[in-house]
Amino acid sequence: MSERSPRQGRDAGVDEILEGRREPGPVARKLPGPVAWFDIRGRSTGHLAFSLNRITGLGLVFYLYLHLLVLSTLLRGEGSWNGFLEIATTPLFLGFDVLLVFGLLVHGLNGTRLALVGSGFVPNRQKALFWSFMIFGAIVLVYTAIHVFGSEG
Repeated sequence: MSERSPRQGRDAGVDEILEGRREPGPVARKLPGPVAWFDIRGRSTGHLAFSLNRITGLGLVFYLYLHLLVLSTLLRGEGSWNGFLEIATTPLFLGFDVLLVFGLLVHGLNGTRLALVGSGFVPNRQKALFWSFMIFGAIVLVYTAIHVFGSEG
């Protein structure tokens, strides 16, 4: 069997995983398929961004269906909606609102980074752009959390 040379531009971690799968015995990253999407050990910042985008994308799709389900309580009348609002204003659910803002910020800012890089505006600044957007997002998230929890009354 011929020895394959590593592709140019491919993450070095990919070659390590492929080699680990060929060797007998336990290897930390031998799992194939979707589980490998979330394994960021020894990976680049780009892989972290890619994994975060997938996780937040799945979370936002889940939220969309949950949101539609919650809005259906309006069909049952004002009493049902007011009952939901009592639950939705508890600290636990306000924490879920902050988690939603986290998902929106990470997914949106990372998508903006991908659009800037993909369109050729900043092709050589992916890592710096990712971290600067994530720091900006963290600042906005802290502000949002203070506002959400500070408005409890």
